[in-house]
Amino acid sequence: MKDGFLRVAAVSPHVTPGDTGRNAVEILANIDYLVKRGVNLAVFPELSLTGYSCGDMFLHPALAEAAQDSLKKILAKTASFPILFYLGLPVILSGKLYNAAAACYKGTVKSVSLKKHIPNYNEFYEKRYFNPGSETEAGTSAFIKLTDGGATSDAVCAAEICEDLWLPNPPSNALCEAGATVICNLSASNALIGKDIYRRDLVKMQSAKTISAYIYANAGRGESTTDCVYDGQSFIAENGVILAESEPFIGGAIIADIDISKLNSERMRMSTFRVTETAFPTARLNMEKQKLEPLLRDFPKYPFVPADNNELAKRLEYIVKMQAHALCKRMSSIGTKTAVIGLSGGLDSTLAFLVTVKTFDILNISNSGIIAVTMPCFGTTSRTKSNAEKLAKAFDTDFREIDITEAVKLHFRDIGLPETDRTTAFENVQARERTQILMDIANMTGGIVIGTGDLSELALGFATYNGDHMSMYGVNSGVPKTLVRHLVRYFAETPEIINTPTAAVLRDILDTPVSPELLPASEAAQHTEEIIGPYELHDFFLYYFVRQSFSIEKILRIAVQAWKGVYTPEVIKKWLDLFISRFFSMQFKRSCLPDGVKVGSVSLSPRADFRMPSDISNLFLF
Repeated sequence: MKDGFLRVAAVSPHVTPGDTGRNAVEILANIDYLVKRGVNLAVFPELSLTGYSCGDMFLHPALAEAAQDSLKKILAKTASFPILFYLGLPVILSGKLYNAAAACYKGTVKSVSLKKHIPNYNEFYEKRYFNPGSETEAGTSAFIKLTDGGATSDAVCAAEICEDLWLPNPPSNALCEAGATVICNLSASNALIGKDIYRRDLVKMQSAKTISAYIYANAGRGESTTDCVYDGQSFIAENGVILAESEPFIGGAIIADIDISKLNSERMRMSTFRVTETAFPTARLNMEKQKLEPLLRDFPKYPFVPADNNELAKRLEYIVKMQAHALCKRMSSIGTKTAVIGLSGGLDSTLAFLVTVKTFDILNISNSGIIAVTMPCFGTTSRTKSNAEKLAKAFDTDFREIDITEAVKLHFRDIGLPETDRTTAFENVQARERTQILMDIANMTGGIVIGTGDLSELALGFATYNGDHMSMYGVNSGVPKTLVRHLVRYFAETPEIINTPTAAVLRDILDTPVSPELLPASEAAQHTEEIIGPYELHDFFLYYFVRQSFSIEKILRIAVQAWKGVYTPEVIKKWLDLFISRFFSMQFKRSCLPDGVKVGSVSLSPRADFRMPSDISNLFLF
C-alpha cells in the first residue's frame, strides 16, 4: 500500500448452482490470477460458493455443509497468498440459516458478515430460507484493518450484502461512520431494463455519501435462468467516481487501485463527517508495503478540465454564470455602473473583460460603463495592443490608451533605478504604475477595478505585490490557467460571436504565448512558461497538493505516470520543486487578496478556503 494505493478487484465468476466443489475451483483460479496481478483485496458475489439461485435447496443443511467443506479447501490452498478476499456462502448459526460474507486471509476466516435486510418482494423470496443477521450473531470481527505501518494509508474494510445497499439507511452508513473506508458488497442483483443505470448510480452515490471506496461484485454467468437472468455487472467506486466497471453479461474480474490516503484526507477535511463511538471488533492484517507499478487508474492531465466535451461545455457555461452573477452582486451592492479593467490583450484580462461584458448584460446597463484601459510600455507588442483595442471596441466599451513609458522612466529617476537595470524592480514598477492608473480612474468615475489574475498565478505568486495582485474584485481568482483558455474559447464559440470578427480576435489571443511583456521588445521575448514552467503541470500540482493533500513523493509519482511521453521525470521534478518553493514563499500575497468568486473545489482565498501562515516552513513535506 505504498502512497496509500490498494489494488482491489470485483469478481463475477462462472458458477454452477449447487456444485460447491466446482465453484471452489473457479474461485481459486480467479484468486490465483488476481494474486499475479498484485491484487490485495478481492470481492466475490453473494452466495458465490453455492450459487444464488439454488431455491429450496438452501433449506437442506447439506448444501451449507458442502459450502463449508469447499471453503476449507480454498483456505488451505490460499494459506500463503497475500490477498484478502470475501466469499459468499450460507452459514448455520444456532439452528438458523444466514446469508453470509466470509473475509478470508492466509488460510483463516477473519470475519463473517451477515446480510441484514432480506428481500421478499417481486422475484425475491429470500425470507423463505434466510434470517436477517447482525454482527453479534456472527460472533466475529466486522472490520478488517489492512495496515502497512502508516496511519494515513491504513484501510478498514467491512461488508454488506446486496439488498443492504438498496435501503434508505444501508449498514455501510454506520460502518463508515465507525471508521470503515472500504465497503465490500457481495451481490446477486438480477438484470432488468433500466436497472443497470440505477445500480451504477446507487454504488457511485453511496461511495460519495460515505467518502469510501465501494467494491460491488455481482453474480452473473452460470446462475439459473429459470425466472431471472444475472448480468454480472460489477463496479469499483471511490468517493463518487467509478474507477472500474464491467459490461453486463461479460463476467470476470475488474481491477482498480483505490487511494486510501486520499479518502482519509477527505474525511479529515470534511468536518461534518464524524466517527461514532461505536466500536466494531476488528482484525488487523499487516500488508506488504508494495509499490504498485504502473498504477491501474487514470490521473487526468488536466484535473480542472472535464475530458468529456459535453460536460466541459456545461461547466464552462456554469463558471461564466458564477463569475458574472458574483460581479453583479458586488456592483449592485456598491451601486456603481462603472467597471475599470486593464486590458492587455492576454488571456486573463480577456476573460475578465468578457465576464464584465456579460455582467453588464445581466444588469441591463450600457457597455459604455466598462472602461477598458491598455497601458503600453517597454515590452508591449503591437499584437497584444491591437487585440486589446479591437476587443474593447467590438463591445462598444470606453477604450483608453495610456502609454506609461515616460511615467515609469520618471519613477526610475525618482528612486534611483538605472533604466538598464533588469532586476525585479524594473518589472514591478510597470505593474504598480498600471494598477495606480486603474485605481485612480475608478476613483474618478465612481467605479471598481476588476481583477484579472487567475488561480494558477496566485498559487505561484506570479503577480506584483500591490500591482496586478490588487483590485476591487477578482473575477478570475478561482479559475486555474488551464480553464482560462477553455473559457475564452467558449466565448469565441458562442452564437453571438462565432461568426464575427471578434471571434478571430479571441482566437488570436488564444494563440498568443503567455507573457508579462515587461522587458523591452528589442530584447529576448518573455515567455512566462519558460520562466516558471508549464501551467498545465502547475495546475496538476496545485490540484493534488491543495485539494487532495498528497505528499510531494506521491504527486511526483502520479505526475510521471499522467504525463508520460510529454515530460520526462526529471523535468516534472524540476517544476514540482519550483511549485512547492513558490507556493510557500508567496503565501504573503495570498494572505491579503481582494474579494473574488470561488468557482471550483480549489480556492486560495484566505477567508473562504485556504489559511496558512505566510512564514510557515515547508520542510515537513520532504
